[in-house]
Amino acid sequence: MGRTAAGAATRLLDALLPPRCLSCGEAVDRQGGLCARCWSGLTFIAPPLCACCGLPFEYEAQEGTLCGACMAARPPFARARAVLIYDDGSRPLVLGFKHGDRIHAAKAYGVWLARAGRELLEDADRLVPVPLHRARLFHRRYNQAALLAQALSRHSGVPAMPDLLQRQRATPTQGGLDRQGRHRNVKGAFRLRPGQSVQGLVTGQRLILVDDVLTTGATLAECTRVLLRAGAARVDVLTLARVVLR
Repeated sequence: MGRTAAGAATRLLDALLPPRCLSCGEAVDRQGGLCARCWSGLTFIAPPLCACCGLPFEYEAQEGTLCGACMAARPPFARARAVLIYDDGSRPLVLGFKHGDRIHAAKAYGVWLARAGRELLEDADRLVPVPLHRARLFHRRYNQAALLAQALSRHSGVPAMPDLLQRQRATPTQGGLDRQGRHRNVKGAFRLRPGQSVQGLVTGQRLILVDDVLTTGATLAECTRVLLRAGAARVDVLTLARVVLR
């Protein structure tokens, strides 16, 4: 009976709101789907990749291999994984979700994140979205990272803590800044939510930071440092997309 009711609800939703491609808005056969053209334009990340930052390699590599950047200066997080390469194919998805109010896409992205982050989720204790400053949250009305974490939680069973971290300083946008500038921009911008009970949610815990895009990793690294200083046993990173420079 439950499956019958769910099927009826889906058919009703499709009748009221015909399924549209998450990227271009063309008609598709199911909610949360992509048209063939947009799907073919996406580049999903798969092994071989850097064991630390998840950078996809263009050549075969042994398990545990690090990219040149991680060998030179390993980031504070243990592992980072992403669903897609951030490029012309994935940009409409990410920007539409982040700035275009396409929050209905979170359900599909949660499935993608669960698949890409399977190894991270196996023993994770909590999901922690990267926070927005309250001024930006008021302007945007939602935190896309929190929506991703909540959708991922529903598919993985790992609890999400949307308010565990706070952005205590309104930082300028990272766009246009180089790597060093991005790190300076977010230094000291994050803290744990005040309250004695918060410490128990972090100490000894294996946490996954969730965000929409990994660019240089400056924001995620700064959030990681806050969690590690608070006693987290391990911090991993999971994002919908990541920039890949060749």
